[in-house]
Amino acid sequence: MLILISGLPGSGKTTLAKAYSARYDAVHLNSDLLRRELGLMGQYRPEDKEKVYHALLERTRQLLAEGKEVVVDSTFFKESIREPFRRVAAECSARLFWVEVRARERIIRERLQTPRSDSEADFSVYEKIRDAYEPLREPHLVLWSDETSLAKMAAAVREYVTDGGAPEVPANH
Repeated sequence: MLILISGLPGSGKTTLAKAYSARYDAVHLNSDLLRRELGLMGQYRPEDKEKVYHALLERTRQLLAEGKEVVVDSTFFKESIREPFRRVAAECSARLFWVEVRARERIIRERLQTPRSDSEADFSVYEKIRDAYEPLREPHLVLWSDETSLAKMAAAVREYVTDGGAPEVPANH
């Protein structure tokens, strides 16, 4: 099973992915941590991004082939980033689920004022990604991290994936 957790910087996607993975014994992959591992922190040229996503895809493929439940968190803000993950899931005959984590912009601004060890994104990066964000086309679970506890969000993801992906109606914000 492949769970892709998307969201803008500061939305809470990594926090959710870590909590879910720990609670349900899944393998967590994160684009920012992989960027650090590859020695590409602070490097966001197209070729650097391509290296990070290529490595992320290959790790995802390897873990799915081993029969692992994999949780990948990244912004997934562009269709061109999402499509290769769909292909990997199909190639590995893995069930694919999308989760989008959201929070009100005021909360995101507050969160991004505090430096985080696992991300270099600040509010200007948030704005850039927000303005370029391409909405997810397929059914997906939407969770609001500024309204729902981490435990409830992790449980909602588990329910979503075990129920086969029946989408939840997102709140109006």
